[in-house]
Amino acid sequence: MVEHEVFEAWVAEALDALPEAFRSRLENVEVVIEDWPDRETLRRAGLHRPTELLGFYHGVPQTQRTRYYGLVLPDKISIYRRPIELHCRTSEEIRETIHHVVRHEIAHHFGIDDERLKTMGVY
Repeated sequence: MVEHEVFEAWVAEALDALPEAFRSRLENVEVVIEDWPDRETLRRAGLHRPTELLGFYHGVPQTQRTRYYGLVLPDKISIYRRPIELHCRTSEEIRETIHHVVRHEIAHHFGIDDERLKTMGVY
């Protein structure tokens, strides 16, 4: 387990490491750190155990937005601290996992689903 401030810094680092072409298109997206996913998020993810979910994109992917998309609350990307820490053995592994999860959830924001990520060889 790492200090909360360190975890936050690594999430910020992961966002800063994104290519500018992606970072510049992340307006109206909030990235938050939560200890655990809630029941509704687990249900939406099709999971039963909170330890299985490391992050989640709550929002409408950019590829599904119409011209009527506007005046909406920010999309939210949740990074789940406790599941990440439980899946990792070292601080460096936590840092690497945070980077992976942030990129994964950002991909969902841009309309890339899990199947496409698999065919791209991302995981």
